[in-house]
Amino acid sequence: MSRILPADGVAFEFTVPVVVIGGGAAGMVAALAAHERGAGVLVLERDALPQGSTALSAGLIPAPGTRWQRDAGIEDSPDRFAADILAKAKGEPDPTAVARVAQAVGPALEWLADRYGLPFSVVDNFSYPGHSARRMHGLPSRSGAELIDRLRGAVEAAGIDVLCEAQVTALHADGARVCGVEVTRPDGSVERVGCGALVLACNGYGGNRALVGRHVPELADALYFGHPGNQGDALLWGEAMGAATRHLSGHQGHGSVAHPAGILVTWATITEGGVQVNTEGQRFSNEAQGYSEQAAIVLRQPDGIAWTVFDERIAGIARQFEDFRQAEAMGAVLTADTPAELARQTKIGAEALAATLAEVDLLKAEGGTDRFGRSFAGSAPLVPPYRAVRVTGALFHTQGGLVVDDEARVLDAQGTPLPNLFAAGGAACGVSGSRASGYLSGNGLLTAVALGRIAGTAAAVVKEESNR
Repeated sequence: MSRILPADGVAFEFTVPVVVIGGGAAGMVAALAAHERGAGVLVLERDALPQGSTALSAGLIPAPGTRWQRDAGIEDSPDRFAADILAKAKGEPDPTAVARVAQAVGPALEWLADRYGLPFSVVDNFSYPGHSARRMHGLPSRSGAELIDRLRGAVEAAGIDVLCEAQVTALHADGARVCGVEVTRPDGSVERVGCGALVLACNGYGGNRALVGRHVPELADALYFGHPGNQGDALLWGEAMGAATRHLSGHQGHGSVAHPAGILVTWATITEGGVQVNTEGQRFSNEAQGYSEQAAIVLRQPDGIAWTVFDERIAGIARQFEDFRQAEAMGAVLTADTPAELARQTKIGAEALAATLAEVDLLKAEGGTDRFGRSFAGSAPLVPPYRAVRVTGALFHTQGGLVVDDEARVLDAQGTPLPNLFAAGGAACGVSGSRASGYLSGNGLLTAVALGRIAGTAAAVVKEESNR
């Protein structure tokens, strides 16, 4: 469906200065930024309600040097954040691209708060793996659903047009310049909309099994926990127009999706001292290294299943997240007063589970490091009542994509910008490198918000220049 058609001789029903494809966080932020620069904007969304992968996320955006951090006494800076991103991805991402989003995201959050009333606050009671400062920012419910709802409300209040149930099935181009889009409606009717600039904000290819099998074969059969509309349209359009791509095997997995409930269980259950065991009651990894790489590790366990084991203290921290509260309400979080009772409920061998928990208790008491390299220094012991959730590994979204410059313009293979094509969020190459282990918590919404604002602003400028 991702076709490039000639623009010559095409009669567009109407023309809009800036068209944005995709109504997730990247698209909504781009629309707000372009509108603020005085451009007419149209957002095209394939679903009946704009949600995207944003609604499925925890809605947390990492940002350094914000006023919320300062109010909480947290010291941080864009340079420090960039160093953390590069360290997690072992230096693979382009340092210029990393610096670009690390510097842009804090001001973008403060802009969304000041201009559009989004009530961000910083998560200050636990840390995510790889972050040297507490810099995750979220809305009161700590949910992606609230984030996209508020962004959608801001777009509507600004009077920006959002056309839903409008799937873009082709781009019309004159050489390297995009002149318009073909929009297919649910009844099969087709409209053609001209544009001065086009922002691709329709994420990556996580919902396209063929592309996942090609680029991320280890997760070809994994549960996909992203939006089904992420079919790789932006990638395929870009490639057809000669765009450069990078790190297409990069992705975000997650080793803690409640099964079969299908609810994300916050990684605070691990970072605060919880562990994962397989169905044989054995630990099998350094869980604390990161939730993205843990997805494939969990999937290698018997039946692709693990149990995340923690306690009531940790559950109390996790309850700030709406997803966790939903998991409890659905009965996905088991409670037991003893290891033996926990073994009975999870159908794990009692001796094996008791031995594993005793080993963890000893490591914590001694501040030791286990055979997987996880340090338990300073980690509080697990005390009854215990909690456990049955989880599996999942693919959330892809991190590779179209290469963009400092204005989020899509570049060709020679590094030359395409005249009026922009990419943000999962459509653009992210800052996680080529492996799941390179994903630093929040990298997805980082590029959605930071590149979304950059792309929208620059697309509006292209519109201005084309009118001169």
